[in-house]
Amino acid sequence: MSDHTVTSREFRLASRPAGEPGPENFELATVDVPEPGEGQVLVRNTWMSVDPYMRGRMNDTKSYIAPFELGAPLTGAAIGEVVASRAEAVPVGATVSHFLGWREYALLDAASATVVDTGVARPQDYLGALGSTGLTAYLAVTMIAPVRKGDVVFVSGAAGAVGSVAGQIARILGAAKVIGSAGGPEKGRKVVETFGFDAAIDYRAGSVADQLAVLAPDGIDVYVDNVGGDHLEAAIGALNDFGKAALIGAISVYNATEPVPGPTNLYHVVTKRLTLSGMIVSDHLDRFPEYIAKAAGWLADGSLRTEETVVEGFERAPEAFFGVLSGANTGKMLVRLDS
Repeated sequence: MSDHTVTSREFRLASRPAGEPGPENFELATVDVPEPGEGQVLVRNTWMSVDPYMRGRMNDTKSYIAPFELGAPLTGAAIGEVVASRAEAVPVGATVSHFLGWREYALLDAASATVVDTGVARPQDYLGALGSTGLTAYLAVTMIAPVRKGDVVFVSGAAGAVGSVAGQIARILGAAKVIGSAGGPEKGRKVVETFGFDAAIDYRAGSVADQLAVLAPDGIDVYVDNVGGDHLEAAIGALNDFGKAALIGAISVYNATEPVPGPTNLYHVVTKRLTLSGMIVSDHLDRFPEYIAKAAGWLADGSLRTEETVVEGFERAPEAFFGVLSGANTGKMLVRLDS
């Protein structure tokens, strides 16, 4: 690029929400982005991810990842094209993944950008099935709560980006039965017909525990938790002795303004000798090469099927974020910037 600067829009955190976030918590600003310095690249973002964990970053509380700063641009996973580079390893024209989403152009150190192979998969797949959500699902059922051949597996949030992949990988690993929960009959059909689960629970239609008891009368062996709340309580009740649960999300409580009571049946963890393990994917990013090598093959041969919900236009990014918190998406929620 010959120009010294490029004009870019970015979303900033205008205020911290109490409960459910709204448009008033976001500010759209226009800034000038300078050309890259030595070892830097300038990326024109084409896709960005909005994810439930971002809701926690809107609060000024200590957690596994720093909160968003008031008045500063938000961050998150994005895919884009390098339009200017002063780093030999990341040339102009390369497609890269990085963490400076929520803006149209990103200036960053080349070491913070990962060149992705668009001959293996679509660029947006590196935000979904081949991104952190896919890696989360893979680690949940291979490392945190390993699925063994013949296991009965229950996945909450099964129509979402992580849950839909976790259930399919459980099947690849030899699970005898995979059950997923989702909100509404249409999502339930997707869980079974598109993602290949054996059965779906509609949590809006009645008690999760009662529905799970019907679908898994002999109990479950592995639970992948994306929801928390009544789903976690139902799973603890249904887990067989020495069962395992991977706790990777709790979207049911993200907008809570008061402390949320835990499951009432935690003593079953003792009597049934259960293992409940939490996981944060950023602790295991070194597993990406292993995972992508497997998952790219699964995508290619059709044993891993994905869907995404795409919101067109950068200015609609907050709308996409609200949607992922309310369960409006099937599969990965994405924002396409270059529509």
